[in-house]
Amino acid sequence: MNEICTVYHEAEAVCAAGGHTISVDEMTGIQALEHKYPDKPVIPGKAACMEFEYIRHGTTSLIGFFDVATGRMEMPYLNPTRTEEDFVGAMRALIETDPGASWTFVCDGLNTHKSESLVRFIAQQCGLMEDLGIKGKSGILKNLESRAEFLHNKDHRIRIVYTPKHCSWMNQIEIWFGIINRRLLKRKSYKSIEELEASIMRFIEQYNLMAKPFKWTYKGVPLVA
Repeated sequence: MNEICTVYHEAEAVCAAGGHTISVDEMTGIQALEHKYPDKPVIPGKAACMEFEYIRHGTTSLIGFFDVATGRMEMPYLNPTRTEEDFVGAMRALIETDPGASWTFVCDGLNTHKSESLVRFIAQQCGLMEDLGIKGKSGILKNLESRAEFLHNKDHRIRIVYTPKHCSWMNQIEIWFGIINRRLLKRKSYKSIEELEASIMRFIEQYNLMAKPFKWTYKGVPLVA
């Protein structure tokens, strides 16, 4: 927790030096729900009423990259699945926007964030020629713990800092997910996945115009004695 707080508090200085501090996570199972009947608008003396019956049109998932220093959502990745290939593909697209810079990612300990393909990708991007071993048998690729240790290495230009168990609130992108849920997803009606995804992308585009970093006041010490 202390390490994550340090990463957040140093994010602006890292940005000024040309680096990036990114909070990343997946928002899964975003439903395209169409309200069965029109909502009733506000009238004098009565609040608006939203139709509670709905029609399902499928789901999508969002891999989000929240820039801690700027408050912008960068290179959002929308896809029906959230496999390790999806995660590596999304990471690749983001890193290629500034391939020579330093990147620090904050994310949870999901297995797709410690995958073999992610280790190979980071090793390739950092120009590391060491033997990675064999998944499930030996070396860096042996298990989740050995892969996480490699990905967390402070000497790498691209590294990952993992949140502790049961501490998803330490990941700043969770705050942003709450914002899009309240401002967009909670009340909107969609007739298709395509309409839902277009709406999400428009929201992100508009949000980024006025984006500012979250004020992170927690310093990694116990809140109570």
